[in-house]
Amino acid sequence: MNSQQELQAPAAAEATAIRQWVSVVIPAYNEVGAIGSTLVQLQAMMAGAGLAGEIIVVDDGSSDGTAGEVARYPAVRLVRHVANKGYGAALKTGIRQACYDTVVIVDADGTYPIEMIPRLAAEIGPYDMAVGARTGESVNVPLRRRPAKWALNRLANYLSGLPIPDLNSGLRAFKRDVVLSFFRLLPSGFSFTTSLTLAMLTNDYNVVYLPVNYHHRTGQSKIRPIRDTINFFSLVVRMVLSFRPLRVFIPVASVFLFLSAIKVTYDINAYDFHLATSTVVLLTLTFQMIVLGLIADLVVSLHKQ
Repeated sequence: MNSQQELQAPAAAEATAIRQWVSVVIPAYNEVGAIGSTLVQLQAMMAGAGLAGEIIVVDDGSSDGTAGEVARYPAVRLVRHVANKGYGAALKTGIRQACYDTVVIVDADGTYPIEMIPRLAAEIGPYDMAVGARTGESVNVPLRRRPAKWALNRLANYLSGLPIPDLNSGLRAFKRDVVLSFFRLLPSGFSFTTSLTLAMLTNDYNVVYLPVNYHHRTGQSKIRPIRDTINFFSLVVRMVLSFRPLRVFIPVASVFLFLSAIKVTYDINAYDFHLATSTVVLLTLTFQMIVLGLIADLVVSLHKQ
């Protein structure tokens, strides 16, 4: 082996060891107690799993020294928001800053298993998004959040027409260009991941779910149970209206049609084939609901072309 071949051999071996290039984006808001251990685990995992690329932490206006803790890791890119803009806004900033086509997002609070990231990233190619669904053997979701989470998932499953094991998991990998195409629809709050899931599914992108465990978080949760749950429900309906409006309009129109039929039958028997004013109003509303649904579906269809 000549000297040139000797120099090329280590480089070739290193290139073989690196299986994929990724941008890992971590949104962080007042996570000084958890961000350090998360970064240590993440760097060790990437070195051992053959992942190369970058780690981007977006400090979303923290006031507890999170940025200072991140600065202790020179290999990590730190991007700072002057003020707190929200979970979704931090993710948008990180995705815009990302250099690679495959982006992985994970929370800073230690709840998601870092060791699952290589498996999720490996699915990108055949799939447009791989989601770490919190359906593993150990899932520590607070009891007070479970009823709303269950109801939200059932609603999303019906409106999207597809089974969704985990609607708003914060651990996922996806193609950067696909997500960028939905940025105008994705909110700046906690519902970013919910919106992204529905946008991908209702536009027929290929999504796979891998079961993961979900650990107790380090630090205090930033979720506001009542307000955020209401926002999640309204967001699910709004996103489906944006892509599959008939999933909303058909059930509503069916209810109006059923009530109209009952009222017409009653009026015919009670008023000798005359319709009451309230019945005419109900029939008009039913007709308007059907027409609105058809127009909405037409607008969405034309927009997709």
